[in-house]
Amino acid sequence: MAKPTEEISLRDENELDAPRIACHVREIIKLVGEDPNREGLRKTPERYEKALKFLTSGYLQNAEKILNGATFTVSYDEMVVVKDIEFFSLCEHHLLPFFGKCHVAYLPNKRVIGLSKVARLVNMFARRLQIQERLTSQIAAAIQEKISPEGVGVIIEARHLCMQMRGVEKQHGQAVTSAMLGGFRHNKQTRDEFLALVRTPKP
Repeated sequence: MAKPTEEISLRDENELDAPRIACHVREIIKLVGEDPNREGLRKTPERYEKALKFLTSGYLQNAEKILNGATFTVSYDEMVVVKDIEFFSLCEHHLLPFFGKCHVAYLPNKRVIGLSKVARLVNMFARRLQIQERLTSQIAAAIQEKISPEGVGVIIEARHLCMQMRGVEKQHGQAVTSAMLGGFRHNKQTRDEFLALVRTPKP
């Protein structure tokens, strides 16, 4: 079984076949009963291809490159929390967006990560075809593997358009997932501190 952070079939930057994707999108437009040649849809296939390329750009990145040179040796052993990281992703089951906020915390073990790199790591994994549960685990495992902290905690709160627009059609439903490693899994006090910090409203 693949590890949560194992890089899966990272595509080459030029590998995305733009004309072919646009051609397929044009065919889909026909199949749903529309005219791909009418004014409003004429350039839609190319627009969709560009959007898809951006929304799956995480396949062009890997955690090692993002975090390389962005870890630092410090004498600090208190919890580091980066909360309310906004993200969007594509549900791999329906290719519809899900989006929300990610909260990341870790207990340093002589090494810390540049704060902006935590957000970049979240973006990298989010900009792939995903499920929320795997996204949560991948972020936690990547931090654990890179700096070997005493513990890592990740919480994601997200709304899924595949649930809001179709299926049960519940517009206010929200999914919450968590990954707790090391001290966050085994120490209730650490876990409770993280939860309290995440729930603290912005000033």
